[in-house]
Amino acid sequence: MSGKDTTRPGLEPTTPDGPVPNPEFLPDGQHASHWVLSAEERAKGYMRPVRETYLHAVCGATTRMPLACAETYARMPGFYGSTFCCACRGYFRVGEEGEFTWLDDKTKVGT
Repeated sequence: MSGKDTTRPGLEPTTPDGPVPNPEFLPDGQHASHWVLSAEERAKGYMRPVRETYLHAVCGATTRMPLACAETYARMPGFYGSTFCCACRGYFRVGEEGEFTWLDDKTKVGT
């Protein structure tokens, strides 16, 4: 994932994600920006380690995300419903039934 990170003003993390902060897409298919928890919320600490690189089980490619997105996953693992695969050039499900695992320990992204 790349692009500008944007906090979600006025939205609680447990509500369904609305549209991305900037609805444009980059040439590779990624959103131009991403929702993240505020810096203040991320500074409260993490439930999981901060990890930036994950593996897509379908194609075997690894993708690295921006630090603010990685910190958001670490603070609130269920914050996102999908993530980007740089090889497939699309967004796919995360969580228990998701297609991605963290590169370091093979746990499911989003759990």
